[in-house]
Amino acid sequence: MKIESLEDLREDFIGEKRVHIFNAGPAALPLSVLREVQEHFLNFRGSGMSITEISHRSTLFEEVINDAIDRTRRLLKLSDDYHVLFIQGGASLQFCMIPMNLALPGRPVTYINTGVWSTKATKEAHVQGKDVRVIPAPEDTDFSSLPTDFTVDKQSSYLHFTSNNTIKGTQWQQFPDAQGVPLISDMSSDFMSRPFDVRPFGLIYAGAQKNLGPPGVAVVIIREDMLKRVPDTLPTMLKYTTYRDKKSLFNTPPTFAIYVIDLVLTWLEETIGGLTEMEKVNKEKASLIYEVIDESEIYQGVAEVNSRSMMNVAFRLPDEKLEQSFLAEAGNNGFKGLRGHRSVGGCRASLYNAVTIDSVKSLATFMREFEEKS
Repeated sequence: MKIESLEDLREDFIGEKRVHIFNAGPAALPLSVLREVQEHFLNFRGSGMSITEISHRSTLFEEVINDAIDRTRRLLKLSDDYHVLFIQGGASLQFCMIPMNLALPGRPVTYINTGVWSTKATKEAHVQGKDVRVIPAPEDTDFSSLPTDFTVDKQSSYLHFTSNNTIKGTQWQQFPDAQGVPLISDMSSDFMSRPFDVRPFGLIYAGAQKNLGPPGVAVVIIREDMLKRVPDTLPTMLKYTTYRDKKSLFNTPPTFAIYVIDLVLTWLEETIGGLTEMEKVNKEKASLIYEVIDESEIYQGVAEVNSRSMMNVAFRLPDEKLEQSFLAEAGNNGFKGLRGHRSVGGCRASLYNAVTIDSVKSLATFMREFEEKS
């Protein structure tokens, strides 16, 4: 096809040919954000350079990262004693940085184990020889529900939990009561999906590739008093104080990822209208799929009802053959990313912020039609 103009190119690549994206991550991005990236990629703000070419020390990039920080602060209603940091290495690096930086001498660290990602976080604390206390998920549920009856050692340095579990599709509807112990949470898969009270949290971290932007960076929000715990003996790049003191610019940061995060935050704030409005949309999307599951004779939800996630809807069909048929037909009809995590199989629809209601309605219709002919 001959491209006559940039508009033709835009319509060809981000017009009607786009599929319905239900990937667990990297995940869907708002179409308006992709359009802005496309339009300004070669000439960022009149500089004659791409966003991938400008210096991270330039005024242009300082404006980008400062705007991303300011929007994060407004969306979460952060007080002045919280810092917004951008750190490479994803959530997996945070698994080791947290105990390294924040475990207090002679005091335990406590982890709530609700699945694969919290297990990985706990392992990194064990590797460092910390005194690790683990609060398990309910027995015999295979991580399909969250613990409700537990106590936290008040001597704990912190209480770590994963706010949303992508593999089994569980999510904390109300965050744990740590009885004054600082909360630390991996919010990679539901960060910025709903409003919440930040004050009990000493640290929050989230890989960007679910709700915020492309892979390559984790957003870390840390309270000032937690930074006083950071040992001077840690390597420079593994200290939270380095990122605070240098405004996440000690080394070259992932400039493109931060730029896209800023655009997504702008979309959240100015187009969606903030986290309260975003939560309304996300609840509506999740209810559309759960309604199909609850009314179905072939779809079976994985998570128990009171632990269901509005970000990741995990479900099974009666047998492997029917699941493979469902996934193949879904893919042929433009529904991408519905295969469950490789560790458990099954099916999973990830309904992150940028997944549109129209896409979810289309999936719900497809699911019903598939059942009718099965």
